[in-house]
Formats: sequence, C-alpha cells, structure tokens
Amino acid sequence: MDSSFAYLFKGFDRAQMKKIMAIGKEIPMKKGQQIFREGQKANGVYLLREGSVELMTLVDGDFELPISILRNPGDVLGTSALVPPFQYSLSARCVEEGTLFCMETAALRRLAAEDRDIGCQIMTNLAGYFH
Repeated sequence: MDSSFAYLFKGFDRAQMKKIMAIGKEIPMKKGQQIFREGQKANGVYLLREGSVELMTLVDGDFELPISILRNPGDVLGTSALVPPFQYSLSARCVEEGTLFCMETAALRRLAAEDRDIGCQIMTNLAGYFH
C-alpha cells in the first residue's frame, strides 16, 4: 500500500508507510456485518481495501438513516478514533463482501507519540479532508 492509497496517508515516505502498515491488519468482512455502531468507543480506524461499507446515523435513537456508501479502495472510516471523545459518530455496516485494513487506536496513538511527524501528518491530512 502506498501513500496515494488513502488521503490519510498523503505525504508519507516509504519508511513511514512501513511503520503504519506494521500496526495494522487486514480483516475480511461479510455482507451485512456490523463494523461499528454510533456511540461505541472508537477502537480503530479503517481503510477500505475492497467491497463497500454503508455509513448510517441514528435518528430518534432507533432508526438508522443511511448517510453514505463507501466503495473506493482507500476510503477511510472510523476517524472518530483519532479525536476526543474517541467515540464513533456514525455506524458502519458491510454491504458488499470485502476487506478492511484496521489500525487499532491504541497502536496508532503509540506510533504517533513515537514518531511525531507521522502523528502530525495524519492530523493534518484529516483536517484537510474535512475542511
């Protein structure tokens, strides 16, 4: 995976990408599988490798309203794991079988503390995307 794979990795060199790849793992997903729920403690940031994922929000506490469907390799979900209060702001469910690359929040935060350039660049990329 190179830095052009996802906006979150923009600007990283090969050595930095190697560090990032070392803390993540690929996870298969099945159609209909819940990845995370809105309000749940955010334990990971996910990148779509293949397949598709629907993002939803809760309305009136019990109705899930579809917001978006992610279909492009490199699409990122679960970025709430990067910012306080570290709680998912949406729910995510697999709508087409595929694969995710997951970086656990604790491992990502340790890496950012060890290599401040990585941490700063991830947050810069995140801010730029949501700007």
